[in-house]
Amino acid sequence: MRQSRISACMSSLLLAVACTVTGAAAAQATPQTAATGYVALGDSYSAGVGTGSYLGSSGDCLRSGRAYPALWAAAHAPSSFTFTACNGARTSDVLAKQLGPLGTRTGLVSITAGGSDAGFGKVMTTCVLRGNTACQTVIAEARSYMDRTLPHDLDRLYTAIRGKARAAHVVVLGYPRLYRLKGTCVAGLTEASRSAVNDAVDHLNGVIAKRAADHGFTFTDIATTFSGHEICSGAPWLRSVNWLAPVESYHPTALGQSDGYFPAFSHAA
Repeated sequence: MRQSRISACMSSLLLAVACTVTGAAAAQATPQTAATGYVALGDSYSAGVGTGSYLGSSGDCLRSGRAYPALWAAAHAPSSFTFTACNGARTSDVLAKQLGPLGTRTGLVSITAGGSDAGFGKVMTTCVLRGNTACQTVIAEARSYMDRTLPHDLDRLYTAIRGKARAAHVVVLGYPRLYRLKGTCVAGLTEASRSAVNDAVDHLNGVIAKRAADHGFTFTDIATTFSGHEICSGAPWLRSVNWLAPVESYHPTALGQSDGYFPAFSHAA
């Protein structure tokens, strides 16, 4: 009887070992799916508004094959590329409408977000049409929003991105200063308004950079990349007012995407 029990125990032990070895071998034989997909999120600056050429399938989002996400994907051939950035997107829009493609296979994420929340469209419309005093007032309102509300909005968005794409390297890109001060412009905004707009952009970038760092994301400064190529410079990479296509006003041109955003993103990615 004792010998039978010993034999039974030995059989059970050998079976357990065999199962363990078989399981380990199966795990080694099963190829692991690498997180190498790329998802491009964000607003008009990521969509490519201002390049003058848009993908018909993108509708009102105005995504462009000349935008830095499409240029990077073409140059690096990620395992998958999903382009969800959309013109006018606020952080809440990105959160609600653009995060679907994120998952375990996402290895890289890019995003610009915050400019629409801060109301830069309203800022530039006011500054162009209503003069310096109104311009200074609306900029003060935008800066107040950046300080009081935008950090929380960015936190919600960044937390959601990390929750859905835990393995991803997330690159948050900033916005360029719009104006070259004491530049070539002879009309339009006053120099004081141009300076105030630039300072507001710097302030926005500072808020975004802080939130990105707190979430372990990489922030990429675009202002330095665009230095010497602002509106009122000799070789601008940004559109001024475009009365024929107003939506393109104050956005990067195709050169702004290819020579400004693309190399900055490539370095960070």
